[in-house]
Amino acid sequence: MPYHILAFDSGIGGLGIVQNLQKQLKATSLQVSIDYLADNLIFPYGEQEDNFLIERIIKLIGQAIQTIQPNLIIIACNTASTIALNALRKSYPNIQFVGCVPPVRWAARISRNKVIGLLATRATITRPYLQQLKKQYASDCELIAYGSPILAKLAEDYFRTEICDIHLIQQELNNMFNQPHTDKIDAMCIGCTHYSFILDILSKNSPPIIQWLDPAIAVAKHTIDLLNQGKIPEIEKLMNNRFYTTNPLTQDKALLKKLTLMNYNQNYIL
Repeated sequence: MPYHILAFDSGIGGLGIVQNLQKQLKATSLQVSIDYLADNLIFPYGEQEDNFLIERIIKLIGQAIQTIQPNLIIIACNTASTIALNALRKSYPNIQFVGCVPPVRWAARISRNKVIGLLATRATITRPYLQQLKKQYASDCELIAYGSPILAKLAEDYFRTEICDIHLIQQELNNMFNQPHTDKIDAMCIGCTHYSFILDILSKNSPPIIQWLDPAIAVAKHTIDLLNQGKIPEIEKLMNNRFYTTNPLTQDKALLKKLTLMNYNQNYIL
């Protein structure tokens, strides 16, 4: 029997998780329709106040549950997961939520030098949730973080066109690695879902000792595990994938073309 899930992000960064999910599903017998919701009306979330975002996310997800009727929701956004995931679970206890947070625990587990890095947005590295992750899962490690103001936009542009400004990306990597003790980093966390699109570029332009960790892989695997465990209600008939936004995409022809390749053939407004 098929399943119906929804991936949610402020922009298109969560499509990195969808791509990983689609890839991993090919190795299973599962039939899954994956709707997507981008709150592009107020993208990026990193520039908004937390209280405003929490209230908006809870309301928006409530509308999605009523309109789209998914059985599982992936909060495919680090910002939304870190500030609103607990509130969403309390508000909608009958829906299974899967969050996405910086893979600090993974990095601490594999780091031999016990010096780990985090490349994220400026908002992510300043939120208390990051220090909670560090304290809980990486207390024996030094965590060195850099919040980039431009990488998310560069990654989105690359997803659309497969063209990137390598000099700007290298500039941001230099800002990361010019900090003290970064020569000892051997595990680097991606703290923004958008960065999945440029992961190969980041890796190729970094010291070879570093293992880059993309949480999209783990989020996709966890989602499939939940489906295989029979914890998610089934639907009667497999549905077409639908792409929802809070602002029309009519002028974003490059993105619409890319979405078609991922089996999203129409833009719906929520």
